[in-house]
Formats: sequence, C-alpha cells, structure tokens
Amino acid sequence: MADAGSTELEKKIAEIRQRFSAEYAQDSCDKYDIRDVDRLLNDDALVDGYLDWRHYVLEDTLKMIDESLKWRKEFKLNDINESCIQNTLFESGVHYLHGYDKEGNKLFWFRVKLHVKDPRMLQERKRYVAFWLERYAKREPGMSLTVVFDMSESGLGNVDMEFVKYIINCFQVYYPRLLSKMLMYAMPWIMNAAWKVIKTWLDPDAIDKLKFVSKSDIQTYVDVEHLPSYMGGTDPFKYSYPPLPDDDFQPSISDPGHEDDMEVKDGEQDGEMAEPAVIPKKVSFSEDGDMDAVSRVRTARRPTTTWRGSLLHVSPAEELCFGSQESEKKCLIILNNVTKNPVAFKVRTTAPNKYRVKPSNSNCEPGTNAEIMVSLHGASVPSPQDRFLIMAAEMEQNSGTVPDQASFWKGIQRNKMMEHRLQCHILEGLQPARNPVRNSQKEQPKIQETNGHPDMHTTLMHMLASSTRLEQKLERCLWSQKVLTAMVTALTAMLTALTGLGFSAFYMLYTGDNAQ
Repeated sequence: MADAGSTELEKKIAEIRQRFSAEYAQDSCDKYDIRDVDRLLNDDALVDGYLDWRHYVLEDTLKMIDESLKWRKEFKLNDINESCIQNTLFESGVHYLHGYDKEGNKLFWFRVKLHVKDPRMLQERKRYVAFWLERYAKREPGMSLTVVFDMSESGLGNVDMEFVKYIINCFQVYYPRLLSKMLMYAMPWIMNAAWKVIKTWLDPDAIDKLKFVSKSDIQTYVDVEHLPSYMGGTDPFKYSYPPLPDDDFQPSISDPGHEDDMEVKDGEQDGEMAEPAVIPKKVSFSEDGDMDAVSRVRTARRPTTTWRGSLLHVSPAEELCFGSQESEKKCLIILNNVTKNPVAFKVRTTAPNKYRVKPSNSNCEPGTNAEIMVSLHGASVPSPQDRFLIMAAEMEQNSGTVPDQASFWKGIQRNKMMEHRLQCHILEGLQPARNPVRNSQKEQPKIQETNGHPDMHTTLMHMLASSTRLEQKLERCLWSQKVLTAMVTALTAMLTALTGLGFSAFYMLYTGDNAQ
C-alpha cells in the first residue's frame, strides 16, 4: 500500500510539472525567477508541499504555485539579505525569531503593540516579514514555525488588517507546510470584531492552527524557559539589534587541554584576544591513537542515513537520537570529505552546557572521514528544542601547507561556508527536560491518582482558568458600567438644564401676556 501511495504521489508531481511547464511557464523569465522554476522542477518535497496544502487538487495547486512564484520574484527573495531591509524595521523589534515551542518548532514573534499602521511603510514591512520567513526556510529546510501574535497592551491603533492578511497569505500561499500553529496571545475584547473578519480569510486547515491563549494556558504550547516574564516565563531574552537574534548556536563544552575542542569566536578581531593556534590534523581513531576516543566510538551507535553536501557528506542526515540507556547517551557524527582539498569544520549547538562535542573544531583530509562524538554532559537531559550546526569550508593548500584554523575561520566569507543542521530526537523512555516548578506541578496528578482522585488536579486547573476568564469579564463589565453611569449622569444633567430653560421661557411668556 505504501508503494502504491508513493507511485500515485510521483504521478501527481510529474503531472504538476508537466502542466506548469505547458500552461504557466511560457515567457517564464518575465513572470518568475528562473531559480524558483528550476527548484520546482527538481525538488519533489517542494511540489509535494503545495499539493498537500491544496489537498492534492491539481488546479488549486497550480494556481498556488503561480501566485507563489510571482510573489517571490516581486520581492526578489532569492537575493534578499539583511542589507535589503531598513535598519529601523530591525530596530523596532516587531518581528523576530527566538525560542522554540514544545514540539521543537521555532517561534516567530509578532509584537502587535509595536506595530503602527502606516500605508507608506506597508511594502517595506511586507519585505521585512518575507526576509525572516525566507531566511528561516533556507536555514531550516522542512522545519515548521509557530507564530506568536503577542497582543498584550495593544489596541485598535495597532490593528492593520491589510498587513495581517499579508502575513496569513505568506503561510497559506507562499510557504506551504511552514506554519505549525498560530498562538493568539492576550487578544483584547475590543479586537474580537476584527478577528471575526480575519477568520473569513482563512482556509479551514489554517483555522485549525489558530490557538487563542492567555498567560494561564500558553504553557500548554511553549515551556516557561522560552517565554518572557510577562507571559509567566523565565526567558531573560531582551530583543536588540544588531545582531539578528535567531542565530543562537554556540560553542559546546570543551575539555581543558584538548586542542581540538578550542572554538574560534565569530567577530573576534586581531589583537582582541591572543589564542594558541589550533594544529590542523587528520581526524581518525587508530590503534596508536587515543584509546578513550576509540572506546567512545565503539559504544556509540553508527548513523544509517546521510545528507550529501557540496563539501561534506554528513551522517546522520537529520537527527541525533538520545535515549535513557548508557549507549543512547552518545551519538556519532561522521563527516566524509568529497573534495580535493582539506575541509575545515566546527560544530555548534543551541545547548552548549548539555553536550560535549569531540572534536568540535578540526579538519578532514580529502577522501577521508572525520568522526565526531556528541555525548550528554553529566546528568543533562536532552530536549527536542536542541539543535546542532555543522559549519564547513574548503581549505586551499598553498605550497603543501594547511593554514591553522584560528586564522582560517576569522577570514572565511559566509558565502564560502557549507552549513548543515541536525535536530535532537528523544527516544522512547526518556522524558525531555522541564522547568523544575512545572515538574512539581506535573507530579501532582500522579500522587492524586494513587489516592483515588485522578481528575481533581485537572478540575482545579480548569476552575482556575475559568476564574481568570471570569475576572477579566467582570473587569470589562465594571468598566462598561462606569462608562454607562457617566453617560447617564451627563444625559440627566443635560435634560435638567433643558427643562430649566424651557420653564424659564414659559414663565417669561406667561408674565409678558399678563402685563399686556
């Protein structure tokens, strides 16, 4: 059955490409960027994403592809970079990537209170959002985003219906499969009417991805370590620019005395810090080498999948799998140099305090393999949000010598680097790390269940959430009552004044008639 389904999908992908070439791609240079057309004709996952979002209806899929590729050319997304965006937009902090939800999806923040509607800036703001989405889609191919519409302290002055519709179209038309969910945080009641209109723009599939949350229940989707304090979290992150805040890979833990674990920090200039040179070497573990390293490699499971890059083939292709068994607390990364020159590499992680990476910084000779051991440090517990970044660049040999890595990485240009990301996968039986406070809360239902009251904690949490919502409604009712009271008082005063004026006029007329 699986083979039949795969064959049917291949037929649909082939038909989409054939019809697109025949019906849409005439004079395609005027309508599309040729690089997008080439990708459509060669990337099965991209076409499958469009088909899946349009429920495999070919006509709808072709229209979506046409609209998407036109938009990509209009905004020149294949060439967009940080210099294409006004600095004031980055400095505003309205949009940025930071943190992860519980499923490991990156969080894309929209701070609504910082957005001020300005038709003159609409096109630039659209380009600004496109920059973030394109940047993430290229850096994390196949990974989804969770959008956080943070509406705390916002009002009608921050509502920009056309801009919100554009953001929705980005996920409904331009980036299939990129959206995991939209968290609508602390939406003021005064915006209810606006969101009723916005919901009419959404497909049923997109509506299912909308989650309205408050401070009391946003932790259902995002752990406290990835939430700011005003949402009940513990994340100390404060947005600032420059630099861009989404590049949070850091050097891993290194052992003192290990030269191959030394890391060159980005942005260091000559003279700022004296570093001992890292002696480049061929990475291998032989009988004459480090016996501890041999032991570590033998106890780790060898990867079975491979990602084929331009400089290195990386195994595993996508995930490092950690479990509760001792042999599952270590993972092996194998790099195969497919070039004719040595290739320098270094490994970074989003959780540098959890992992030891050996070697984290070295080079691989032509045609050879480099084996990197990633192991959990101490009692650390892995998380699905943890990521690893492998950076590689080709080292040209001059007069038979290879430059030391410290000076090499300082001078390498970004466009000459190969990057590949690996995510962390938790094997069954090992629970991801959680905040201690939340752990104690989660243990309560188990204790109560042993006492024969399995639903008491759940019921209590629901009651607290309902109580919070009732308090909010009560506050709104009291505010409305005060407004109505003020209006009634004003109307009463006006009626009293009008009544007094009418009586005075009548009296004057009456006394005038009697005088005559």
